[in-house]
Amino acid sequence: MTKQLTGHSYHFDLGDLKVRFTFDSLTQGSFVVEHGAGLAADGHAETVALNLHEIREGVYLNSWTEASGATVTHLEDFENGTLHSNVTVDGKLHHFTGTIKEA
Repeated sequence: MTKQLTGHSYHFDLGDLKVRFTFDSLTQGSFVVEHGAGLAADGHAETVALNLHEIREGVYLNSWTEASGATVTHLEDFENGTLHSNVTVDGKLHHFTGTIKEA
């Protein structure tokens, strides 16, 4: 059974990087950077086109490209509340591991 994501918001806590993310639909998401860890300005908000695939029940591979050209790939495990994130900013790859909590 696919977890209902559309219309739900989550806190992605990746240590120094903290984001509130809303699934507007299965193909569009919106986020607000709560703490950018030097990668994005605090308070930066954006709506992005998602490439979202369910790997297994409650686990998704989610990726998008931001207006700045930054790319983000997440392995989102909603069943266990864990998140693995790869972010590329200005050609440099950053790896994060953290938690997901419904906002």
